[in-house]
Amino acid sequence: MIHPTRTNLLLLKEKSRSVVNSVAILKARRQALIREFLAATAPFVRSREEIRSGYARGLAELSLSLGHEGEEFVTSLEGVTGRELGVEITERSIMGLKYRDVTVHGTPLRSPEERGYDFRATTPHLEEAIHLFEAIVAEMLEIAAFESKLKRLGEEILRITRRVRVLEERVLPGLRRSIRTIAQYIGERERESFYRLKRFKELKG
Repeated sequence: MIHPTRTNLLLLKEKSRSVVNSVAILKARRQALIREFLAATAPFVRSREEIRSGYARGLAELSLSLGHEGEEFVTSLEGVTGRELGVEITERSIMGLKYRDVTVHGTPLRSPEERGYDFRATTPHLEEAIHLFEAIVAEMLEIAAFESKLKRLGEEILRITRRVRVLEERVLPGLRRSIRTIAQYIGERERESFYRLKRFKELKG
């Protein structure tokens, strides 16, 4: 137990004020992080929906293409259409939080002329399927950057929330109980001293 002195009472009150200020700063930071999280979430959610929709359409177009051109022909295009994309992963920071950002050099999307085969010999279904799958790759690379950023923001929001809860539900109540206990003890001791002094004066008089 803390020794019930005026010095310790003042120290506890100062510590209590410091904790209250810390809670206010943490809450302000958490609010700013939440705003950033929500701003980053909107395109992330939209991208996921676009991928889901594009994938379904791509599969449908590919199925129609296989029916017209045959699996062997479509598979043979893989050798001439394949290519490597330049992807660079860099470390970035937002509000002091470090996360990995994905930078793509070039775009997965190509025009039919850039795909390395005579598109005049294929059906529109195949061209649409290839376009949709290339668009999916582009969206997935974009999501990769969002996921890292969102993960770091989410982790920091949770960490701050836990810290605020500990300060508000454990640390502050404990400090306030100690302050009340010491204040009551000092008050009782002062009343006793005043009563003894009064009695002494009465007896002396």
